[in-house]
Amino acid sequence: MSEYHLEQVDLANRRQVQSYLELPFHLYKDTPQWVPPLSLEARRPFDRKRFAFYDHGDAAFYLAKDPHGKAVGRIAVIENHSHNLYNHEKTAFFYQFECIQDERAAAILFEAVIQWAKQRQLNRIFGPKGFTVFDGMGLLVKGFEHRPPFGQPYNLPYYERLVTEVGGFDDARDLLTGFMDANSDFPERIHELAARVQERRGLRVARFKSRRELRQLTSYFKDLYNKSLTDTSGNAPLSDEDARNLADQLIWFADPRLIKIVMKDDQAVGFLLAYPDISAALQRTGGRLFPFGWLDMLLELKRTKRVNVNGAGMIEGYRGVGGTALLFSEMYKSVAESGYRYGDLIQIGAENERMLRDLANIGVTFHIMHRVYSRDIP
Repeated sequence: MSEYHLEQVDLANRRQVQSYLELPFHLYKDTPQWVPPLSLEARRPFDRKRFAFYDHGDAAFYLAKDPHGKAVGRIAVIENHSHNLYNHEKTAFFYQFECIQDERAAAILFEAVIQWAKQRQLNRIFGPKGFTVFDGMGLLVKGFEHRPPFGQPYNLPYYERLVTEVGGFDDARDLLTGFMDANSDFPERIHELAARVQERRGLRVARFKSRRELRQLTSYFKDLYNKSLTDTSGNAPLSDEDARNLADQLIWFADPRLIKIVMKDDQAVGFLLAYPDISAALQRTGGRLFPFGWLDMLLELKRTKRVNVNGAGMIEGYRGVGGTALLFSEMYKSVAESGYRYGDLIQIGAENERMLRDLANIGVTFHIMHRVYSRDIP
């Protein structure tokens, strides 16, 4: 029998919530690559009244503790009704898995997830996957020596064994993050093809000069993202609240020069979403905004030389070679012309072989890989 015991976190119990949130700081105290989350964002899922996810989903949070009451593991389990309805599934997500290197501690966490899902007549568990489309997904399996881009998961190497051997999960999908150097030789033919595509198809790239103008992105991005779901699976349409949350985040830390919308007359047909990387500031401040963390993060926005490209796409009818060239051209311009040096292209599905090959041909090196896992519920 395990010497560890399980506690479900009572969201009204500040001590339990704090224990859940603090665990990664203990596990990664000797890991210089780890980046703590922004504290305000980390606390958001524990407020059922204000966190919009609970309008269309449910979740539970568990802690594994040793005989002395010390937290040694944690996990969240999520039922996203919108996802299941859109994809015709009965899937639960596991998320925020953290654990010491002990099979017994991991086992009681995964068993809690299975029992929670069973009680809701769900038949599959998938993850790590979070509450919204903006949450970093997967378990890190390659690139442990690198500091991850802002918002992307980092974990210790032994987690993969705990998930597969203890949790009983199988590999489901790999996600690759690539690295672009603005000083590399970017093919001029890509810029030339992008210019021809714009002229031939009557496209223009809308750019933003101020954070106030970024408010316009809310309706554009929601519409573009939802239309881009055509012929895809595993996602769900953005809600109005999701779009507002995106706008709020962009207003806070975006560089307007990095956000672009591809227009056909008055219709938005494509987008590029990128923002400065503030991971170094999060490491220095422990993710806290107060009392002076906000100042450090604002300074980092001005001095960072790294950009995270975390979304790009064209709606059906504007994809293909021409649309891809336009997006690649704008990606490079977003990094180079805005005074940055490096760009991270975040979490591209390994199944998208053509996209990965095309990116490699323009000098992108894929240095980080995350993996998501799946298992059926017996």
